[in-house]
Parts: sequence; structure tokens; C-alpha cells
Amino acid sequence: MRARLVVFPIKGRNWCFSRSVDPAPPESTLPSSRSQPWNDLWKKLFVDGGRRTGKERVELIVDFAADKMHGAWVNLENAPAGSMKNKIHGLGLKLLSRVEPSETFLRSVSEDITKVDITYPSSLNPRLVRRRLRHIARRGSINHRIFFYTSVSLIPFTAALSVLPLPNIPFFWLLFRAFANWRALKGSERLLLLVSDSPEEWRLVVAREQALNPKTDGEGPQREPWTLWPCEKLENLVGGQPGEDPEQALRRICDVYRLNETEVLRCRQPSIPR
Repeated sequence: MRARLVVFPIKGRNWCFSRSVDPAPPESTLPSSRSQPWNDLWKKLFVDGGRRTGKERVELIVDFAADKMHGAWVNLENAPAGSMKNKIHGLGLKLLSRVEPSETFLRSVSEDITKVDITYPSSLNPRLVRRRLRHIARRGSINHRIFFYTSVSLIPFTAALSVLPLPNIPFFWLLFRAFANWRALKGSERLLLLVSDSPEEWRLVVAREQALNPKTDGEGPQREPWTLWPCEKLENLVGGQPGEDPEQALRRICDVYRLNETEVLRCRQPSIPR
């Protein structure tokens, strides 16, 4: 699958990395709101999953945790205004606002992406653009691996709080963070492969994927998985019009390239300590 990445500087050292949203609504990466029972997970892991690899089992656990978190979030979202659950939902929104935009970007890089079109302002050096992408991918693979294992290790301790009559906020927050960091970790690893200077590793990945699915219409592992597109139009949009509000210029960029406006506007803020 081909994806379009839009990269441009915003202010100083702050850069925006975002993936264009598909014209058709993509299938949500979150599980359905119908919660799965624990015995289903046990059956998939140990009864029907005798031939599953360790990576596949981790994926099942993370997806199951995300399903539980999503079901609880829907219940909080639908709670009456002014209720305790509604206040907890407001607290959750504040916590989500502290998640770095780079994490959202890395989660959008799915493992089925085999080619990326990198759009950037024409005045930028293409080697600089790829270097910044490799940097965010390397940093993400390190940080989100640490965050993932930290969240998973704390889940058993917060699970003990389920005996209390109040909603177990720490438990479901850690479930969400485990899911989000796992997706961001996988996105970091995929992005690093896509923009790497070492094509040999990418050739091995493409050859393995084509062996698993011979019907894929790939162009061959010898092709570069990335294409650089310097764009004069993006250059003009980033510069903005004289006296124009910078946020308005960013909104126009989001409209033209179908970017997530909320996340792009948050890129103007300095990184939040984790």
C-alpha cells in the first residue's frame, strides 16, 4: 500500500510530520465497542494459538487490552452531563491532549505500507527531510518500546484497584497507553525501514512479504520504498500570506493535503515532558 507523508517546518526546531488521510474513511484500527470475554483471549492464545509466534501473541494481548479500554471509554463518553463518569471522560480528554503529535503520526504508519510519497517544501534539502524522518523513527522506536514495557509492567498493580466501587481509571489508562505505544513502536520500525539508507534490509522484508502473499502486485524489492516530492505549493502555504495568522496557514495546509488539523496545530507547541 502507498501512503503520502507531508513534512514541513513550523517554527524553529518544530517540524510537522503527518500522513494524508485517505479520501474514503479508513477502517478504524481500534477494536469494536463490543467487549470480548477473557475466555476468548485464553482460547486464541493457548487453545487455537499453538502455532502463533510471540509477536502474534503480543498483538492479540494488546488488541484485547485496547478493546477493553475502548468499551470503557464509550461508556464514559455516553454518561450524563455532570455525572462522575462524565467528569472522568473530561479528565481523559485532558490526558489525551498531552500525547505528543509524533506518536499519532507514528501510529498512522501501518505495517501494510510498502511505499511512501514524501511531500515537502521545495526549498528544503531532500537529504535533510529524510534525515528528520529517520530521526523521529529511531527516537520513536526507543521511546515507545520503553513506554510499552513500562505500561504493561504496571497493569497488574492497577488491576488490583478493580475491587473498589469507583472506575479503575489507572488500569484503563495503562491499557490505552500499552496499545498506543505498541502501535507507535510498530510504526516507528516500519517508517525506519521505509526511509532507511540500507536497501538490503528492505529487500529482505519485501521478499518475505511477497513469499507470504504471491498475489501482491509489488514492483520488486529492488525499487526504493520512498519517493521525494518537492512542492512549490506547500512552500508557499508554509510561508503564508502577509499578516496572516499562522494557525490559519496551517489550516489551509490541512485542507489541501487532507491532514489531521488538530494534530498539526498541536505541532506548534513545544514537546511535552513524558
